[in-house]
Amino acid sequence: MTDQPLAGKVAFVTGAARGQGRSHCVRLARAGADIVAIDACAPVAAANGYEPATPADLAETVNLVEGEGRKIYAKEIDVRDAEGQQRVVAETIEQFGRLDIVVANAGVLNWGRLWEISQQQWQDTLDINLTGMWNTIRAVVPAMIEAGDGGSIIATSSAAGIKAVPGCGHYCATKFGVVGMINSLAVELGEFGIRVNSIHPYGTDTPMGMDVSMYQVLQDHPQYIHSFSPGALPTDSLIKPDQISDIVVWLASDASSLVTAAQIPADKGYLKI
Repeated sequence: MTDQPLAGKVAFVTGAARGQGRSHCVRLARAGADIVAIDACAPVAAANGYEPATPADLAETVNLVEGEGRKIYAKEIDVRDAEGQQRVVAETIEQFGRLDIVVANAGVLNWGRLWEISQQQWQDTLDINLTGMWNTIRAVVPAMIEAGDGGSIIATSSAAGIKAVPGCGHYCATKFGVVGMINSLAVELGEFGIRVNSIHPYGTDTPMGMDVSMYQVLQDHPQYIHSFSPGALPTDSLIKPDQISDIVVWLASDASSLVTAAQIPADKGYLKI
């Protein structure tokens, strides 16, 4: 792989203000891509136990991408805003002339047993994690097909989208849903040379991954801890977003040209232990 395997490409990243999304923006830019970044930059779900991203966070993502010598177009758009996403994609084509890579990364995680969470908690999680990703797909796919250049769509699911865990069944439901949606999309887009894959992180060092409200669930229901086993590799720390970005850059590049409809683990072997 060359130092800039994505030179001349344009990548659209959701949930880009911080955490995994910011890391993906920076690493894709370092690999040569120009970036289109969206994030709500505001509170999105009252049940979240961590602070929301802010406009200042998104501005820092812009600074970091520009520091890599690439262009970036950033907008404060919630993935639940279907028309807003479609508008940004149209502006992307107008400004950059193409769209090659999509990283559908935006999502939320909060805690509670399935029969005890509120209807709003269920709905917010579903609307952001699953419907929000569908909105992204609806916005980007027509432009990618029309361009006729193939491309790569990468969806952030979770280890909990393959191996469900207690205490966040609503989150697991959405991340399992991502797998079904992405696998179907891979088949539908294969004839256009567009590859579609999902990545499945576990225990990531982000504000969402560091949410201490998880501890209350484990304190109240200590038997649940057995479902959160360590991986096969040493797990003395949470996974750094940059490590997941290694996988994103690979899936975005021609180095993964044979890979589609795959669930790529980023979990230190947790799913097999």
